[in-house]
Amino acid sequence: MKKLILIVALIITGLAQAQQGRFEEGMGKAMQLWREGKDKEASDMFERIASAEKTSWLPNYYVALVNTIASFKTRDKEVVSALLNKAQNALDIEFIKDPNNVELLVMQAMIDTGWVVYDPMTNGMKLSGKIIETYGKALKLAPDNPRAVFGKAEYEIGGAKYFGTDTKPMCAEINRSIDLFGKFKPETPFSPNWGLDRALEAQKECNK
Repeated sequence: MKKLILIVALIITGLAQAQQGRFEEGMGKAMQLWREGKDKEASDMFERIASAEKTSWLPNYYVALVNTIASFKTRDKEVVSALLNKAQNALDIEFIKDPNNVELLVMQAMIDTGWVVYDPMTNGMKLSGKIIETYGKALKLAPDNPRAVFGKAEYEIGGAKYFGTDTKPMCAEINRSIDLFGKFKPETPFSPNWGLDRALEAQKECNK
């Protein structure tokens, strides 16, 4: 009986390791596609991984991230709408599992920012408060998350420039986010670890 239990345990362990290996291989391939600028192919692969690996929030997170960033690259409103809706649908799946995931909250603020860029006159007033509130919730949960610190400051700078108010407090937060990026350690090889390059660009603008 003990031998049977041991054999079963070994089989389960082997299957789990094989599944983890396939997950890591798939994520690596999807990341490579994204680095090559193949946004749709990367998004499709992340979707396939998400449908097969339901315990990890990362594949759907990257579906949302890839499509949201892609939405900033085009001015075609139909394309932007499709990309942001796809991003939101993927994110909603993971929010059901964990509404307090800080990286998902940052991603939500980015999607809403995409809608503001899509139609500033209609969505600016409607979504700006929500965006700041979402970043605020993320910062309450993780005050030193560099993407939350930077994202909030970056969005607020846009509003400050529009209304002609002082941007120094936001620039100070961007500087702080750069320090935090230097200290940040992602939990896994595929955990979110982006944003430093954007923060450095924003810092340059602050110093002009």
